[in-house]
Amino acid sequence: MTSDNTAQRIVMGLVIVLALFGFFGCAKKGQVPPGPDEVEFVEVEEVVREPVPSAEGVMEEELMEENLRAQARQELQDRLEDTYFDFDKYNIRPDARLILKRNYQVLQGAPGAEVFVEGHCDERGTVEYNLALGQRRANAARDYLLSLGMGAGQVSTVSYGEERPLDPRQTEEAWAKNRRCHFVILKR
Repeated sequence: MTSDNTAQRIVMGLVIVLALFGFFGCAKKGQVPPGPDEVEFVEVEEVVREPVPSAEGVMEEELMEENLRAQARQELQDRLEDTYFDFDKYNIRPDARLILKRNYQVLQGAPGAEVFVEGHCDERGTVEYNLALGQRRANAARDYLLSLGMGAGQVSTVSYGEERPLDPRQTEEAWAKNRRCHFVILKR
């Protein structure tokens, strides 16, 4: 009986091994990639990425932009004319009205431009008097620009009195040059 038991055990073991083998099966072989003749080509949009600029490149670009803005401000500045005043006066003369109209047109052609009106005097009179007179001249020029339609936020004023003469000589001709309003572009 021992040989029958042994035979039964062997048969039973084989059945179990076959069942396990059948259940788990053989390891599947990997799929073979298709050959060159079997590959299908599909059109794909090419993705182009912008290069990330270096810090040096960004600084260089900002510097170029600032140079262009400075150049545009200077070109605008060069087109503005000074207005002149009679001795001890701050009223706008007829010739100054024409200049202010031209300056207004120049500024209208540059949206967003802001201008600083500087009031100047000749050296005759006290420092305090000339500062006040220079301010009245700057305000008169500003008010005339505003009457033409310029925005109040685009024009500001300052008086330098006799402190910044255009011509330092002490002659009638020099004094006439120094009694003026000068226009400076602040922002373009």
